[in-house]
Amino acid sequence: MPNIPLPTRAADVPAAFAERFNSGDPGAVHELYEESAAFVPESGEAVYGLADIARENGPFLAIGLPISVRPRRVHVSGDIALLVVDWEIEGVVKSTATDVARRGADGYWRYVIDSPFGAAPGVSG
Repeated sequence: MPNIPLPTRAADVPAAFAERFNSGDPGAVHELYEESAAFVPESGEAVYGLADIARENGPFLAIGLPISVRPRRVHVSGDIALLVVDWEIEGVVKSTATDVARRGADGYWRYVIDSPFGAAPGVSG
């Protein structure tokens, strides 16, 4: 697994995700999630826990192209952050994510809710 530091600031979560995603290592990506995190795919039906999140993230990683991210908004209240992030996997898929991250006892920020299509019209969950 690549030695990519975990984010210590909420604003750095999107860039840390992109760096880990672009490493191609699923384990590096999943270190950014809390154990019981939720992932909301395009269908709007949330899945919970690292095994299900790995299954949902797998097809994106399998594309084999880099992801780029552009944070639109980061709102922090104590140890909780709301992240609104535009993202694109090199011309294949793009959307705006609405994510929630939390600073753990170890000082690192991880996803609690990852909703990569969170701003897509017509998606509910």
